Amino acid sequence: MEQILLVDGYNMIGAWPELKRYKNNDLSQARDILVEWLADYQGYTGFKVIVVFDAHFVQGIGKKYRNYNVDVLYTREKETADERIEKLAIELTNIRTEVHVATSDFTEQWVIFAQGALRKSARELHTEIKLIQNRISRRAKKISDEKPLSKIDIPTEVAEIFEKWRRGDS
Repeated sequence: MEQILLVDGYNMIGAWPELKRYKNNDLSQARDILVEWLADYQGYTGFKVIVVFDAHFVQGIGKKYRNYNVDVLYTREKETADERIEKLAIELTNIRTEVHVATSDFTEQWVIFAQGALRKSARELHTEIKLIQNRISRRAKKISDEKPLSKIDIPTEVAEIFEKWRRGDS
């Protein structure tokens, strides 16, 4: 069964402490960080992630692109992220697809729940992402610690000479 996570992007930015501080000064930075974190989530969980941002913060007609393998959508003018997410939830929900929607908008949670999608609050998603980041970090450290420094056992002095050669130092 395919699992899809629809994310109300600005809702997450406004709810997550690490992103909230960028909200007034550097909104594009907050969006970039959010998409990076969602890419980690996607890679770890196998969910297909689609993040939706309201157009009133980025002018123009709706657009869609992929960043870090995450689908990023900007709504059309006069269309809210909630409206777009509702449409996507209806389009994507079927017998072979389970749709989850991440938003802390209580009304939106009930609307998408009535359409057959599952709801996830901003706090729940934030907690999951932090847990995944910790697991990825621990796994990367374990792999790094287990990795042999050299495939050939050589004396330290020789390894230092090779390292100088590699760097171009004579």
